[in-house]
Amino acid sequence: MRTSARYPAWYAAPIAEFLTTTAEHVLGDLVGASQFDVTQSQRDAWITEITILRDALIDVKGWIFLEFDIPRLGSRVDAIVITGAAIVPIEFKIGEREYLSADYNQAWDYALDLKNFHAGSHAAAIFPLLLASEAARDDERWGPPHADGVRPPRRSTARSLAGAITEARLEANGAQIDGGSWGVAPYQPTPTIIEAAQALYARHTVEAISRSDAGARNLTVTSRTVEAVIEDAARESFKAIVFVTGVPGAGKTLVGLNVATERRRSDDAKHAVFLSGNGPLVAVLREALTRDEVARRRAAGERVRKGVVGQQVKPFIQNVHQFRDDGVRTLETREAPHDRVVIFDEAQRAWDLAKTADFMKRRKGRSGFDRSEPQFLIEYMDRHSDWAVIICLVGGGQEINTGEAGISAWFDAVREHFPGWRAYLSPELTDSEYAAGRALEKLTGVARVEQNPDLHLAVSMRSFRSEKLSAFVKALLDLEPDRARRLLTEVKLRYPIAITRDLIAAKRWTREHARGSERYGLVASSGALRLKPHAVDVRVQIDPVQWFLNDSSDTRSSWYLEDAATEYQIQGLELDWICVTWDADLRFTSSGWEHRSFNAKGWQKIRASNRQQYLINAYRVLLTRARQGMVIFVPPGDPEDATRAPEYYNSTYSYLSEVGVPEF
Repeated sequence: MRTSARYPAWYAAPIAEFLTTTAEHVLGDLVGASQFDVTQSQRDAWITEITILRDALIDVKGWIFLEFDIPRLGSRVDAIVITGAAIVPIEFKIGEREYLSADYNQAWDYALDLKNFHAGSHAAAIFPLLLASEAARDDERWGPPHADGVRPPRRSTARSLAGAITEARLEANGAQIDGGSWGVAPYQPTPTIIEAAQALYARHTVEAISRSDAGARNLTVTSRTVEAVIEDAARESFKAIVFVTGVPGAGKTLVGLNVATERRRSDDAKHAVFLSGNGPLVAVLREALTRDEVARRRAAGERVRKGVVGQQVKPFIQNVHQFRDDGVRTLETREAPHDRVVIFDEAQRAWDLAKTADFMKRRKGRSGFDRSEPQFLIEYMDRHSDWAVIICLVGGGQEINTGEAGISAWFDAVREHFPGWRAYLSPELTDSEYAAGRALEKLTGVARVEQNPDLHLAVSMRSFRSEKLSAFVKALLDLEPDRARRLLTEVKLRYPIAITRDLIAAKRWTREHARGSERYGLVASSGALRLKPHAVDVRVQIDPVQWFLNDSSDTRSSWYLEDAATEYQIQGLELDWICVTWDADLRFTSSGWEHRSFNAKGWQKIRASNRQQYLINAYRVLLTRARQGMVIFVPPGDPEDATRAPEYYNSTYSYLSEVGVPEF
C-alpha cells in the first residue's frame, strides 16, 4: 500500500522518507494515484518538481504532500511542506519565466482554503509560495501575515526555495505541527452557492462539499430526511409537502440542489426539478453550470458547443413561473407535470391570490382566476394519480416584494383544498420570522402532520467566519440593541465588519480585505434613490450573470464596485466581501425605524405594514450576503440638499456605532 493511501494526497510521507525514496518511485505513486491519463509532459513536470523539492529539503524536518486535494476548489495543491509550526503550500509553474497574476491568486486561494476549511490549518501560520522554475528574480523575504496568520504568497525560484522554507519555519509561531495528524484532519468546506451547484451537477456529493462539524446542522442529515420522504411516498403511493427552514445562508438552496441532482441520477420516474421565482438566481446558476460543464468537457477532449450544454442544463433549474404557466396551459386537459418531485426555492415568496389573479387577467387573459400561486402549484402536482412530493425551501424574513404570500399561503392551501396530502415541517415554522402564524393550527385536518427538527438548518454557512452573523442582523433590525451588541462581540472575532461615512474609504476597505480570487461588490436597497450623488444609481439595472460571473477585467462585474446590486438581484446569491450602502429609505429614530420611499418631491412615509416589512427584509438580505466580512457606508448627508439632510443619516450611523460596529 502507498504511504499516502490514507491521506487526501497522491503522495505523502515524512521528508526523511521522501529524500531516501527514488524519484522514479515517487513518480510511480503519483501516476498510480492519478485519475486521468498522464501525459509525458506531466511526467516531466513531476520529475522536475521532485528534483527541486529534494534539493530544497535536504536539511528540513517535517512532512511533504504532493497533489494535495482541495475539494471545494475542485483542484489540488502541487506540494505542501509541513515543517515546525509552518505550513508551506507550493504552486509550481515549471518552465515559466514570469509570475502571472492568475497564478499568484491561485497560490492565495490554496492558502486561504486551507486556513478557512481544513481543521488542521485553522490555527497555523501559512506561507504560500509561487515557484516559477525559470524566473530570474524572486521575493527576498516573506511579507507580514494578515490577521488570520496567512502570509501573502512569496515568489520563488528553484534556487531560492530552500531559503524560503527555512525562513518560514523560523518565522512561524505556535505549536509544532505533526504532519501525519495534519494530513488526516477533516476538511470542512463551505462552498458558495455557485461552487456548490457546479460540484453537485458534476456528480459530487453534498457530503464532499459541505461542512461536517458537530456545531453546525448537517446538510447531509437534512438532505437524507427529505430523500426518505420521497422514497416513502413513491413506495407507499402518497402525496407529501415538505417544509425546510433555515437562517439566511444556512444552505437551504444547497439542500434543494442536492435533492435535484440525486433525483437526476435516479430513474426517470423519480426525476426532480429545482424551481425558483428568483430570476437572477436562475440565470446565474444556469450560466455558471453551463460554463463549468463546457470547460470540464473540453478539458477532457470533447468537442462541445455551449448552446447545446445550455439546453441540457435548462431542465435542471427552471423558473417557477414557467412551471406554473405549463400548468395553466393544461388546465382543461388536466395533464400532470413530467416531474413527481419539485423543489420550490424561497417558497415564502410565492404570489398571493390577489397578485396571481391580477397577473392571470392581465397577462394570460384568464379573468376570475381564484387560486393563489401555492394553491395552484399544489393543484398542478395533485394531478398525479398516485404520488408526488413538493419540497418548500423557506427563508425567514425574506419576503421583499408586494404580493409575496409568505409560507402561510401554503398551509392554507393544504388545509382547505388538499387535506389528503401529508405535511412534514420544521418546528421552527412556529417562529414569527417565518410569518407562518400558528403553523400547526393552520394544518388542522390534514391527513398527517409530522414535525422533524432535521428539517431546519440553524447555522449560516454563507458567513462561515461567523455563524452568528444572521442572528446579529436579526437583532439589529428587530431593534434589540443589547442582544445585537452581545452577538457582535462574537461576530467581530472572525468576521470583519465596519462602518464609515466615506464611500471611497469603504471601497478601499473592501479591496484591501479581499485576497486571491475572493469576490467583492457593492449593494444597495432598491429604494436607495438618493445615493445618486455618490455615483450609486440603483435605477441602472445590472446584468446579474455578468456581475456575478465575469472576471475582474470586465467593468460590468462586481469587482469594479461601480454598479450596485439590489436585494432583488442578490437574494439567494453571495459574495466574499460586500460594501453595503445604507440610504435614508430606512432610518433609525428614537421611536424605531422610519420607512420611506422617494419620489421627485422627496421622501414619503411608508404606511402599509407589509411594505414596511419588505423594506426591513431588503436590508436583511443585503446585510447577510457577505461570506467573509462587510463594510457599511452611511452617507454624511448634505445640509444644502433637503432630500439628503444629515439628520436622515446621523441617527442610523449612531445606532450602528452604539451596538458596536467599529468606525474607521
